Amino acid sequence: MARNVIFVAPFPSDATMRFVRAVSSLDDVRLLGVVHTPPTGEDAGVYHDLVRVTEPGSLEDVLDGVEVLRRRHGAPYRIVGILELMMVTLAQARARYGVAGTSVETAELFREKARMKEALGAAGLPVAQHRLVTSETQAAAFAEQVGFPLILKPPAGMGAKATFRVSTTAELLRAIRGLGVNRCSPVLAEEMLRGSEHSFETITVGGEPRVFSISDYLPGCLEVLETPWIQWAVVLPREVDTPRAERARKLGFAAVKALGLEDGMTHMEWFERADGSLAIGEIAARPPGAQLLHMTGVVHDIDVYRAWARAVVDGELDAPWNRKYAAGCAYLRGLGRGRVVGVSGVRETHEAVGEWIVEAKLPTIGALRNDGYEGDGYVIVRHERTEKVEELIATILRTLKIHYAS
Repeated sequence: MARNVIFVAPFPSDATMRFVRAVSSLDDVRLLGVVHTPPTGEDAGVYHDLVRVTEPGSLEDVLDGVEVLRRRHGAPYRIVGILELMMVTLAQARARYGVAGTSVETAELFREKARMKEALGAAGLPVAQHRLVTSETQAAAFAEQVGFPLILKPPAGMGAKATFRVSTTAELLRAIRGLGVNRCSPVLAEEMLRGSEHSFETITVGGEPRVFSISDYLPGCLEVLETPWIQWAVVLPREVDTPRAERARKLGFAAVKALGLEDGMTHMEWFERADGSLAIGEIAARPPGAQLLHMTGVVHDIDVYRAWARAVVDGELDAPWNRKYAAGCAYLRGLGRGRVVGVSGVRETHEAVGEWIVEAKLPTIGALRNDGYEGDGYVIVRHERTEKVEELIATILRTLKIHYAS
């Protein structure tokens, strides 16, 4: 008998549809969708049935969609999705229908950054000093205790998005007023972690982290956002048997267990300080974005989207995870404002690195400049040696240029 798996996927982006297709390919699955915009083209028939909702971020709309599908096809076996903004909503839907998967308590721990850090700290894991502040007085007192610079972020933010630093009391108080901080609308203030920034991904099955991947951010996300001329890059080194990688593995596995995830993927950002100590930035109960998941599959030479699907639907670890390659991604950003009017160095870049390109997306002419750290396009490369990948990334960033005009 087919298992009814409901995928809540509001919009059919290319990244989202890779996960949807992976679930549809599993054995004995009847794939059902709760969507805002149905997929088209080759993906038009990927769902056995779907329900369109007006507000996919609304618990009420998601529950209504699930109920319609339940009446049509019977009880859901799993309710899944990949968007961090929806993790708590999905957990609430699972609780309503008695469906296995991440609980509401666990989803809220991962989503609410202050509670997350409290839980990690209670487990003896290193995190930034932090406080959920609701007034200028609280913010000033925390700054006096910790010192500047401080990081301000929404309590349920995503990575470096909507995150910024303040370096003086005047900046801090101006930010608190500008954000309209009060008892009902707090902001999370944190010690700024200094050092090299990295990510750590896991697949967890049955409450036990089973496999992991590590990446290096070049440079950290916040520095990229604050410095328009910097082009971001991420490298997944082939070597994951180093002393640093082992310390990161222990830290990451302990964090997953402290927060209580049963089945699924996690994406953790962590720092290595100048003295060699490690600290957790934050961790999410979802696959990583920014091409990180795709590169995780590339370095292990596996279908990582299927591996995610097997974990959240079947509760199984899929494929051997042997680190066969290093990989890297150069994110294409340029100086200037307005729209993309040209891309230079394409031929020269292809001649220099084309043999090792796995995937590339060039900027769209006429598109508005993206102010995020992911930029307007990317190039992913792979090689057996980490040093070679680093050379290829440097060549791409030096040769491929984007031009904008208002």
